[in-house]
Amino acid sequence: MDQFIINGGSRLRGQVEVAGAKNAALPIMAACLMCDGSVTLRNVPQLADVEHMATLLRKLGLTVTRDGHTVRLTVQDEMNCHADYELVRQMRASICVMGPLLAKRKRARVAMPGGCAIGDRPVNMHLTAMRRLGAEVELSEGDVHAQAKRLSGAEIFMGGPFGSTVTGTMNAMMAAVLAEGRTVLECAACEPEVADLANFLNACGANINGQGTPRVVIDGVDSLKSCEYRIIPDRIEAGTFMIAAAATNGEIRINHCPLEHMLAVVDRLRQIGANIERSNEAVVVSSARRLEPVEVTTQPYPGFPTDLQAQVLALLCLADGNSIVTEKIFPDRFLHVAELGRMGAKLRKEGPTVIVEGVKRLYGAPVMASDLRASAALVLAGLVAKGTTRVDRVYHIDRGYERFEEKLASLGAAIERVKE
Repeated sequence: MDQFIINGGSRLRGQVEVAGAKNAALPIMAACLMCDGSVTLRNVPQLADVEHMATLLRKLGLTVTRDGHTVRLTVQDEMNCHADYELVRQMRASICVMGPLLAKRKRARVAMPGGCAIGDRPVNMHLTAMRRLGAEVELSEGDVHAQAKRLSGAEIFMGGPFGSTVTGTMNAMMAAVLAEGRTVLECAACEPEVADLANFLNACGANINGQGTPRVVIDGVDSLKSCEYRIIPDRIEAGTFMIAAAATNGEIRINHCPLEHMLAVVDRLRQIGANIERSNEAVVVSSARRLEPVEVTTQPYPGFPTDLQAQVLALLCLADGNSIVTEKIFPDRFLHVAELGRMGAKLRKEGPTVIVEGVKRLYGAPVMASDLRASAALVLAGLVAKGTTRVDRVYHIDRGYERFEEKLASLGAAIERVKE
């Protein structure tokens, strides 16, 4: 198992390229199950999760080939409709094959998904959507079994206790594309990755309107054709490097930074003390030496993203005063708090809120990553800590950040990957 060894104290300077969005690439790859002919996807990130999805799709009868950041997918065999546990348990986004399988092959058997340990994430809204579209759905032996001779359009409410379901909206959208008649998704997730999926489906011949808003209207079509499509840049990776610049008092030019998708992040970082300036197709981020405390509350898009909560919490450990971070999407997503405490952070968790008392300095320590974004937060803390930090279980980082340690090293970070 690999580890990162980080010697803190370096100010990050230079430029970095933002990869394609993982959370857009995975459902778009799953949607290729419905397409006739070959689909060419560009700007696909080179991540462990993308490889897991490619492996799953091959099991489901697709040929998947990669050339750098270009991936080509072609349906060869439509017999297998079973996404088994051994593959699905490694990645929660595997649930996204349910809608396409049901719509195109009339049946789907998908194991209940795994993924990061960030709290309970039920799939009941996915199942409700499939039933509303006319499918028979049951749970048996840890798998979801769904079947329908032909899906029919319906009005479906996509809201949940912590906001609109993102992957549920995606699954419902994909299933509805080949359904008979009109489907209306109310309280749909508005995330850019949802809109990117809709734009891809439209490029393949779907008829979707309202993507990026809470009301999405889908008029069913008979089939989807092949197309070429470019995945949007990853706003979470971009935000992580913005926070890295602020934490290390550095200056980073972030190329292909989707600033239009990050207004809540920009607002909080500027309040903390970051300077964020647009420069042609890039964004330059630097920071004041003194960081200000703020309140941060995660919310569904366009609010502050839960996937940047851990990273900004690590940054606020060094702010001059008390900050409050509240998690409203996954209230249990605070496993990184104890690990940051090992590095000298002063944090107190009270329910879905962490009170952060800023300290002058963090100290290097051996820490263990618990999930993808918590891993990134621990790396950021290691970059500014005095001494050496060892981050274990960095396979989590490989799931969502392309060549993370190489990009940081190119900016001047003293970081290397070693075998445990």
